[in-house]
Amino acid sequence: ISTIDYNEYVGRIGVGRIERGTIKTNMMAIRCVYGSGFVSAPMRLAGLFTYDGLKRVPADEVKVGDIVAISGFPDLLIGDTICNVAMADPLPFVKIDEPTISMTFCVNNSPFAGTEGTYVTSRHLRARLEKEALTDVSLRVEETDSTDAFRVYGRGELHLSILIETMRRQGYEFQITKPEVIYKEIDGVKCEPVEIMVADVPTEYSGVVIEKIGRRKGVMENMSGRGRVRLDFVVPSRGLFGYRSEFMTDTRGEGIMSTVFEGYEPYKGDIPTRNFGSLIAFETGEALTYGLFYAQDRGEMFVVPGDKVYAGMLVGANTRPGDIELNVCKAKHLTSIRNAAGAEDAMRLHPVRPMTLERAIDFIDDDELVEITPKNIRMRKKILDSTQRYRSKR
Repeated sequence: ISTIDYNEYVGRIGVGRIERGTIKTNMMAIRCVYGSGFVSAPMRLAGLFTYDGLKRVPADEVKVGDIVAISGFPDLLIGDTICNVAMADPLPFVKIDEPTISMTFCVNNSPFAGTEGTYVTSRHLRARLEKEALTDVSLRVEETDSTDAFRVYGRGELHLSILIETMRRQGYEFQITKPEVIYKEIDGVKCEPVEIMVADVPTEYSGVVIEKIGRRKGVMENMSGRGRVRLDFVVPSRGLFGYRSEFMTDTRGEGIMSTVFEGYEPYKGDIPTRNFGSLIAFETGEALTYGLFYAQDRGEMFVVPGDKVYAGMLVGANTRPGDIELNVCKAKHLTSIRNAAGAEDAMRLHPVRPMTLERAIDFIDDDELVEITPKNIRMRKKILDSTQRYRSKR
């Protein structure tokens, strides 16, 4: 079994290729696991399907070499072998990587909660995550102390980002926390997941990439090529959080990077986090040109005139460490004084980059959340009230 599908009527459906023999509908079969000696009780194959292009077609009998989908085994997993009752001979299979990072998915409780999504309750969120866990064998979902939050474990940022984006497009509305790596204790030593990173960059940008990865506790193992240089690193997984967008900026969009999980190594020590703060909306309302014009000197803005904001929502990135509260809803008050023509310069706003899911996940800090809705991706503080936020820091 190389892929798992799920159907509400027949349960788990396993997809794989027949290595030896013939398989028929309603025949008795057993499930075996390579290397463990496990053999299940005989069960009847309730359904047998082959593929015609992308369509699944019912079949009565399928022979060696064909790709089939079967149902009837409720506990089917990737890597299992379906055998004839008279011959338990499991096939070897590549071990599936365990989760390396985790995030908390929680119900949206912002002032705009429920205005843009179709599925917004904890019941909807739990059912969707449990359904995903049935087909994604590398995904783990756990309950937390709160009934409105669930801990989700995955193989990396990309793995969980795909799930988040899929749920967003399906009409789900929820919030997520900053990703965290999963530590393990091996022979009494605290270990963390590391990844192999391969970067293909123009020669003139190789120096800044090596410097940045070095700060993130990465070790360069190989460097080759002319004109364009290939760099091989071994980097802690937590060192890659938020680096992809920084990498594209450092290489002027010409760099290519890819990562793959390598294993666990002893803890590498503290890695410097972001050295800038957030710009936070002071009040709820609609962002206006006048307010944004006088706020943009503080740093990069995330909102444009007409966007709805609420108190505690992140509206920009501060150029310096520390958070600043701004009133981007401030309007210019009309007076009876008439300015001379041209006395007041036109208010020109800096261009704003669209906020993407990956960029939002990379940006947030430990005390911040990403609000996911079918129409918008917003960032906010966990504690929206400024007074309570100040007290919690103290």
